[in-house]
Amino acid sequence: MPAMQPAAIPLSLYVHIPWCVRKCPYCDFNSHERQDDAEPQYVAALIQDVVQECVRVPSLAERDIVSVFFGGGTPSLFSGASIQTILDGMRRQLRFASDCEITLETNPGTAEYDRFEAYLEAGVNRLSFGIQSFDPAKLKRLGRIHDEQQARAAVRAAQRAGFANINLDLMYALPEQTLAGALQDVAEAIALGPIHLSHYQLTLEPNTLFAAKPPPLPDDDLAYDMQLACQDAMAAAGFTQYEVSAYAAAGRQARHNRNYWQFGDYIGLGAGAHGKLTLPDGSIIRSARKKLPRSYLNGIATNHVLAEWQAIPKHRLPFEFMLNALRLNEGFAVAQFAQRTGLPWSDIQPQIDSAIADGLLELAAEPHGTLCRPTELGRRFLNDLIERFLPDESPPSDAIATR
Repeated sequence: MPAMQPAAIPLSLYVHIPWCVRKCPYCDFNSHERQDDAEPQYVAALIQDVVQECVRVPSLAERDIVSVFFGGGTPSLFSGASIQTILDGMRRQLRFASDCEITLETNPGTAEYDRFEAYLEAGVNRLSFGIQSFDPAKLKRLGRIHDEQQARAAVRAAQRAGFANINLDLMYALPEQTLAGALQDVAEAIALGPIHLSHYQLTLEPNTLFAAKPPPLPDDDLAYDMQLACQDAMAAAGFTQYEVSAYAAAGRQARHNRNYWQFGDYIGLGAGAHGKLTLPDGSIIRSARKKLPRSYLNGIATNHVLAEWQAIPKHRLPFEFMLNALRLNEGFAVAQFAQRTGLPWSDIQPQIDSAIADGLLELAAEPHGTLCRPTELGRRFLNDLIERFLPDESPPSDAIATR
């Protein structure tokens, strides 16, 4: 088996803030309605969480953190002072790279100029706005707390405060949406001058209000037409698609999300947060914190915060790797498979050969090595392609949600 070098694998940090003003009917993330008195206790718990994680895995202190992502929930409910305290606590335990990307998810309905200034001063250098749409009727249908005017005002306020690295989240195939409506959302987003766009198709997730009472959605053919037309519109504006749902100006791809997709390592802190770590012995661990905020806080207090901590079985590693790596349009370096899984390429050669024969994958010789990447057909039928690497006895697992 190829030798693993965990220290050479990029390491990111995900921090989960579990509260929102109101739960959206389509959302299946671990989010709960806001508790006004919980912020100080939760901040202290996050700092203790990273202390406990570094005791669990001492080698983490020897690796650079290349990116931090505050997700939720609605992290922008927390003050700049709280974000500063969290980051200071993380830096006492972990070594941040000098060019560390630090992203904070932001709801336009909770945004104001002074808060953006405080986030920037705290060390946040990238914002991700959950816009979703600029259509008032669609925003209301999605249960968003902001309107289209607040969305524009929030982005402009962040830019005035000094943020240049801004992502806007958009959704398409919304209830009763037309092709023209989807394109209008993209045009309005581009007009605000972000350097990154995330463009997701609305899907009905289990255990959501939309799943219980499905709204009328565009059919599959119309949704695909929306995807292609919006891709063309973003490309014409200088946004290159580099992942299934991600588009960036030149040189501005999201470092944190790329690390997920390249099967990098990440520490997950906070209620319900998931992590993936390569240990010095070569084992690859998946972890999860207790999900409910109160259970998480009690778990931190008793040093029993983990809901899961287990090694990924070797027979599942090819699927786990491909579940992420094949989302990138560029694919992955053939050598990276062994570097990130510890497995030889020969373990997946039959599936690779079959996918190439069916026109779903291709190998491309590049100056820095051979790339394995999905073809246009492979990108369209990505789930079918990924399932070829699924162990016979195991059901597929969910991909990581990124923004």
